[in-house]
Amino acid sequence: MKERIRIASGQGFWGDLPSAPIDQIRRAAPESPLDYMMMDYLAEVTMSIMQKQKLKDPRAGYARDLVDVIDAVLPDLVEKNIKIITNGGGVNPEGCRDAILEVAKKRGISIKVGVVLGDNILDSLDTLLANGHPLKNMETGEPLTNIRDRVLSANVYFGAWPIVEALRQGAQIVVTGRTTDTGLTLAPMIHEFGWQPTDWDLLASGTIAGHILECGAQSSGGNFSADWKSVKDLAHVGFPIAEAYPTGDFFITKHPKTGGRVSRQTVAEQCLYEIGDPKDYITPDCIADFTTIQLEEEGRDRVHVTGIKGRAATDSYKVSMSYNDGFSAQGTLTYTWPDAMHKARLSDQILRTRLKDAGCTFDEMRTEYLGVNSCHGPLTPVNFDEVQEVVVKWGVRGSDKKSIERFGKEIAPLILTGPPSVTGFAGGRPKPSEVVAYWPALLDKKAVTPRAIVL
Repeated sequence: MKERIRIASGQGFWGDLPSAPIDQIRRAAPESPLDYMMMDYLAEVTMSIMQKQKLKDPRAGYARDLVDVIDAVLPDLVEKNIKIITNGGGVNPEGCRDAILEVAKKRGISIKVGVVLGDNILDSLDTLLANGHPLKNMETGEPLTNIRDRVLSANVYFGAWPIVEALRQGAQIVVTGRTTDTGLTLAPMIHEFGWQPTDWDLLASGTIAGHILECGAQSSGGNFSADWKSVKDLAHVGFPIAEAYPTGDFFITKHPKTGGRVSRQTVAEQCLYEIGDPKDYITPDCIADFTTIQLEEEGRDRVHVTGIKGRAATDSYKVSMSYNDGFSAQGTLTYTWPDAMHKARLSDQILRTRLKDAGCTFDEMRTEYLGVNSCHGPLTPVNFDEVQEVVVKWGVRGSDKKSIERFGKEIAPLILTGPPSVTGFAGGRPKPSEVVAYWPALLDKKAVTPRAIVL
């Protein structure tokens, strides 16, 4: 058992700072070593995007950026013996693995790459329904059969244990599909410290460490609201690192001489991010109690996290599904002084009247006045006479594609048939785009089996 391990965050979402994972690896030195780097690429909508890509090209469906990162740092990984764990495999982990192995082959480097399979249940939905798994919407209680013919993607949230198996088989890079964000960090702790499936407090500690790392620089000063002016040099922000111990205690820090800030406040803000009930943070591996977290600053950019308690895992996996839910379109126009806001409101009335006269129907139509009250709506105190300029943003959503198309045709005419505007009509005529909706469900863990394969 190792006395400690250091796990770096290299990516908080698909599209995060491209230099971050490379900097994390290359800044690792004897005085600030790394054992692992986790890279989180997936959000709920990401899976549907990747599924569409794979339908067009069977070789696609994963985060291609990930392969570029591996190509850049592969010699460093081997030299410094750093392992990478990532869910960047999306809906095609095997395709991602093959691309990584091809990169390694071109560089003349031998490396073991593991994949976790079994989370993609899109082709098994009908069998699961027939076997008594209704996959009801967790929020509405609706049965999946209501939207079955419109489902685009369906993925089970696996946890840390399949990754642990890949590490046990010797993988230096582990690529998964829809693994929980927290599992990417918890897995190396289980592997290195010998934690057991019923060590609930330890598993909860590793889960919370993963939660703190999963959003990249959000826990090291990025997107920090409490005292954002105190955060220096965000242009060169250092992504967070978890220094973990077998006891479950860990420290959050970052590489020396990097920008950003790791403090009790930055870590606490991330602890509160997307957690729901803080006493019941449910993952496939355990239930973590966020109310037991103790945070203490121990030096510059170093926060000690202790006291975490956990409870037994549930008998269900969460399933993330996406489905087609109609169409949407958006358009904007700009109005300026004098009477900017009055012009903008009149243009909204004109547009709505014309759409109604044309017989258009929408499930939803929204108007936002950017720079005035688009964020807080009616809660924003506004003196319309004082508004110097405003961008009006319209959005429509619905199942009638012809109505969405007509909306797009009605924006530009407002320039010459409405109140005087600055010609802020950008991007051409708005066109309908498909709306991808989210369907969360639960599935008995016995109904699906994860598999770890290392090549």
